[in-house]
Amino acid sequence: MAGIVNYVKESFEELRTNVTWTAWPEAQRLTIVVAIFSIIFSLVIWGVDSAFAKALGFVYELVLGK
Repeated sequence: MAGIVNYVKESFEELRTNVTWTAWPEAQRLTIVVAIFSIIFSLVIWGVDSAFAKALGFVYELVLGK
């Protein structure tokens, strides 16, 4: 059990002292970029999905005659 506690303590110490963190304004800017990209990408996926759904509906109407 002492080994696990020591490992966790050393991990936190390494994160605090040895890791170079991105500056806060840069992190905020990149977060906004990722959020905007995610929204745009989801809209594109939704559009493609809707187009395929309409195309398949048209094909089913031709095949089944409904």
